Amino acid sequence: MAPQHTVPDSALTGLREDLAGEVYVPGDPGYDTARTIHNGMIDRRPAVIAQCETAEDVSNAVLFGRETGLPIAVRGGGHSVAGTSVVDDGLVIDLRRMHAVVADPEHMTVRVEGGALMSHLDHASQPFHLATTGGRVSTTGVGGFTLGGGSGWLERKFGLACDNLLAAELITAEGKHVHTDGGENPELFWALHGGGGNFGVATSLTLRLYELPEMSIAMLFFMPESAPEVIRTFRDLAASAPDEAGGGVIYFPAPPEPFVPEHLVGELLCATLFTYAGPVAEVRELCAPLFALKPVIEVVTDIGYADLQCMIDDPPGLRNYWSAEYLSEFPDAAVDLFCERAQKIPMPTATQHVLFMMGGALAAGPADYPIPWRSAPWAVHPFATWEDPADDERTRQWVRDVRADAEPWSTGAVYLNFIGSEGEERVVSGFGAENYRRLAAVKATYDPDNVFRFNHNITPAS
Repeated sequence: MAPQHTVPDSALTGLREDLAGEVYVPGDPGYDTARTIHNGMIDRRPAVIAQCETAEDVSNAVLFGRETGLPIAVRGGGHSVAGTSVVDDGLVIDLRRMHAVVADPEHMTVRVEGGALMSHLDHASQPFHLATTGGRVSTTGVGGFTLGGGSGWLERKFGLACDNLLAAELITAEGKHVHTDGGENPELFWALHGGGGNFGVATSLTLRLYELPEMSIAMLFFMPESAPEVIRTFRDLAASAPDEAGGGVIYFPAPPEPFVPEHLVGELLCATLFTYAGPVAEVRELCAPLFALKPVIEVVTDIGYADLQCMIDDPPGLRNYWSAEYLSEFPDAAVDLFCERAQKIPMPTATQHVLFMMGGALAAGPADYPIPWRSAPWAVHPFATWEDPADDERTRQWVRDVRADAEPWSTGAVYLNFIGSEGEERVVSGFGAENYRRLAAVKATYDPDNVFRFNHNITPAS
């Protein structure tokens, strides 16, 4: 792609002098590594990558982008399936060097810099037997995850990540530092509970921590022919499960793991997963009706929360296409369609067909936040990953077909962190129409020129 913006050498020199971090431009050693993100389908070439080390670096980078007319993307974990953290011929403000995490067990809080990953947060908190709701993989960036809502294994016990957001530090589109919490800049604080990165660059977040002395899991694998009965049983167990229980159902080709018998590697299996904020004996008792259905593999164990978060990490560099539908119910007809669609998972790929149980503290959380999907008891999450570009169309079509199957029971609301670029209507459905109007007013206050637009974008109110 031919460059559209010419950055004066003097401006680049000034940026390099202003930053404690590093600056990369095309041709520099390390540039290609710096521009690579999680989704292997995204191959974009920024004009400048500013790897910031301080909030002042971020401010200087924002001002540089504004002065040079470069479009600005912000990178935390780089896990956005839509690739919003990298932009062709623009400026990437890369926060990965800003990954410090400081847990405060006395006040039950943790301060997380804007580029920290879930693994940084979990490992800083676990020595104190503390945790907060994190993403379901360790490589997710805490900032984008939290500001977008933050759905994870502990949400039924502790609420969404954004429900536990106590304060934030941002750099605005004017390069200014802003602090926000429940008492200072309260409208901005409200907007950060689901509104994403639309309002500035989050350089630090303060989150509430909870005691988590024990964590356990029960992951039971079944052959596909047993799946309809297995999923109905799981569904009925989930309806009365305590808030300590999270989890879901996952169809996927069995990976070459030590616990998978050799003859099952690569075979399509249906797994039920209960995560449990408590001892393994209790989760085993909860799963008794599933054990009665004779799983072919059982993984039932105590596990540290940080280790659980690493358990299903998806490797970087694969091609990714995801979506989601949030359901008002999951009746037998939906179970049957879910199972039928699983049989059509594109093979051989690492694609997963996922059903998450919701409810508990997630559903009981603050109704005022722009999270219209929190009341749904179920979420269907087709999570397609593959290597060969020749599989692009059939794999993406399978994801679209999953959504179509779920539509009769869909609430219409959606968790935007789970989807790629699906149009403005889906963005509005991620916030709710009334919330969107309120968010647009906040956007007009803090980013009237829509500088931070490479995201699930909110257009500033006019």
